[in-house]
Amino acid sequence: MVAKPSNFTTTGGKVLSVNDQVAVALRRLISGKSFVSLGVSFGMNKSTVSQITWRFVEAMEERGLHHLRWPSTETEMQNIKSKFEKIRGLPNCCGVIDTTHIMMCMPADPTNNIYLDQEKKHSMVLQAIVDPDMRFRDIVTGWPGSMCESLVLKNSGFSKLCERGHRLNGAPIDLSEASKVREYIVGDAGYPLLPWLITPYQGKGISVMESEFNKRHFATRMVAQRALVRLKDTWRIVQGEMWRPDKHRLPRIILVCCLLHNILIDMEDEVQDEMALSHLHDSGYKQQVCKASDDDDGAVLRDTLCRYLTGRLTS
Repeated sequence: MVAKPSNFTTTGGKVLSVNDQVAVALRRLISGKSFVSLGVSFGMNKSTVSQITWRFVEAMEERGLHHLRWPSTETEMQNIKSKFEKIRGLPNCCGVIDTTHIMMCMPADPTNNIYLDQEKKHSMVLQAIVDPDMRFRDIVTGWPGSMCESLVLKNSGFSKLCERGHRLNGAPIDLSEASKVREYIVGDAGYPLLPWLITPYQGKGISVMESEFNKRHFATRMVAQRALVRLKDTWRIVQGEMWRPDKHRLPRIILVCCLLHNILIDMEDEVQDEMALSHLHDSGYKQQVCKASDDDDGAVLRDTLCRYLTGRLTS
């Protein structure tokens, strides 16, 4: 924004500094208030608020993408795995995946029906993979709310990298002389059980051992729940219903809010990963359940983890 100077002014003729412009853009993203309302607050035209906000979004896209990335070094990944294991014992876990809906107020037009989700609300999907510090490590957004979690995952770049062996491809660890565990992430029942994605056991007839695994699995997944709640609570532009948003611009706003979310975490002395949850990030939504058959390799990995965590793994 410094490199591309502008002459934005208030209605009173005061020239806005770069710091002023960043403050206006942040207020828009944090409050979620309309351009008209913010224009009145700041003493400027709504078009000025809009232009400043988009200059900031473009600058973040150009200069801030390094704040949201997959771990690039073995040391960084090992730190993530260690922190996940300290939560409830899951070894070699690299992340938690979850999905939330960004609500949109849209006209009753058949062309908008693709954005109607399972609760008959217009929305856009955000899929996020989170580390133990609630930092977003990979996101996918822009898909309409009608798409289920498993389909969003299947169409994501992350899934394609995993299937080609280019992601979650670190060395397996030994749990015993006969058992190894590869790198993986965990997700809820809305996702398929895959060789690199571990979901909970399903059904009424699960064993005591499997129930204990599910409890540990759930406690680990809460990291993503907290991250998405924090995202929406802090950047209120993605909380509640957005009034007739530009469907091409909204994914860019979501991305920038995720970048800012990570920047705030990087600036903190200590992440409050044990903060209490007063509400859910997708309040009012029922748990999705994936209908796909369990992958055999995924089932073997889950059973191995289950026996290990319950002390039943033989050497």
